Amino acid sequence: MIVILHPNLTRETAEFKATFEFLSALPNIRLNVHEEHGTQQVLTEIYLIGDTASLSADEIKALPAVERVVRISEEYRILGRHKDDTRPTAFEYNGVRFGQDNLNAFLGLCAVDNREHVELMMRALQEHGQVCTRMGAYKPRTNPYSFQGHGKSCLNYVFELAGKYSIRVIAMEVTHESHVEEIKTALEETGHPTGVMLQIGTRNTQNFELLKAVGRQRMFPVLIKRGFGITLEESLNAAEYLASEGNARVIFGLRGMKTNMGDPHRNFVDFAHVPAIKRLTRMPVCIDPSHSVGSRDAAPDGLLDVMHVTAQGVIAGANMILADFHPHPAKALVDGPQALTMAELPYFLEDIQIARDAYEKRIALAQSFAD
Repeated sequence: MIVILHPNLTRETAEFKATFEFLSALPNIRLNVHEEHGTQQVLTEIYLIGDTASLSADEIKALPAVERVVRISEEYRILGRHKDDTRPTAFEYNGVRFGQDNLNAFLGLCAVDNREHVELMMRALQEHGQVCTRMGAYKPRTNPYSFQGHGKSCLNYVFELAGKYSIRVIAMEVTHESHVEEIKTALEETGHPTGVMLQIGTRNTQNFELLKAVGRQRMFPVLIKRGFGITLEESLNAAEYLASEGNARVIFGLRGMKTNMGDPHRNFVDFAHVPAIKRLTRMPVCIDPSHSVGSRDAAPDGLLDVMHVTAQGVIAGANMILADFHPHPAKALVDGPQALTMAELPYFLEDIQIARDAYEKRIALAQSFAD
C-alpha cells in the first residue's frame, strides 16, 4: 500500500508526525518513506510493507496528512502502475522533461575517444536543435583487452563542451559506484555546465550492490537497460532496486536480447515490449537500436535496419532513443561499424519525427474510437 501525502509536508509538521505515528503502530507493517523533490514542491510517499490486505484504505485516507491511498496491484511497488494510481509518469531534470508521453533523442558517441570528435558531435547536435547526447567514458567490454574507455580523464572536457553547445543531459554508463563520485567531482570542477543521466548497462542489470548504490544517490536520474538474457520481469525488478533505495527517476531501456534467434542482428530486437512496460510501470521507455542491430546493413528498400527498428520502437510509443553516431566511424574505438555518420543525423531525426507523427495519429484514432 502506498500512502501519498499532501505536497510540501515536511517531517517536522504536526500532520506528518501524527500520520507517521499512526502508521508506525500498525501491526506487522514496516514503513519506507520516499521523497520526490520537484522544482516547486516536495512529494512524500510512505510505503506500507507487510500484511496490508486487512488495512482500511478509508481509515488511512482520513489521516491529517494523507492526500490519497493506492493499493499495490503489481510486484513493482514503487515504479509499478497500480489500480486507480494517478501518480505522474514523468519527471524533469535539468530543464528536460522525461515522461511516457514525450520523446527525447540521445545521439552521440558510444565511447569518447578524443576531444575533437566530442566537439564535432556536440556542435552537430546543437545545429539540429538537440539538447541531449550519449557519451561513454566507462566501457565494460567482453574482451579484457578491448578499449575500456578513458574514464575520469575525459569527463572535464566532455562536460565543458556540453556547456559550450547547450547540451542539457548526457547519458553516461557507470560500472562502479566510484564512477558516480568521479562524475560529481568533474561536474563541480567545471561549474555544472550540463546534467548527467547515469546508465546501468545490460551486463550490470543484476549487479545488485551497484543498483543499490546508484539508487541511494538522488542527484542523477538513471537509465537501466534490460539484462542480456533474463526475463522482462527480472529486469523490471532490477529497476525496482533503484527505486527501493530512494531514486524513482528511472527510465527503462530496451536494447535487444542475447540469443542467436536474433540473427543476423546482434541481438533479438525486443521493441514490441515498449507498450507492455508502459502498461506495467510508470517508467518512460528507451530504445537502443544501435546495440540491438549492431550493423549498418540496409534492406532492399534502401532503409538501414537500424532506421527500421528505431521506427518500430517509436511507433510503439518509445520515449527515448539511444543511438550511436560518430564523426569518423572508421576511427571509432568502440562499435564503429554500427555508428551513423554526421551526414545522416538530420535524416535520422526526420525519420524519427515521421514515426512519432504516426504514433500520435494512432493515439488520436484510438481516442476517437473510444469516444
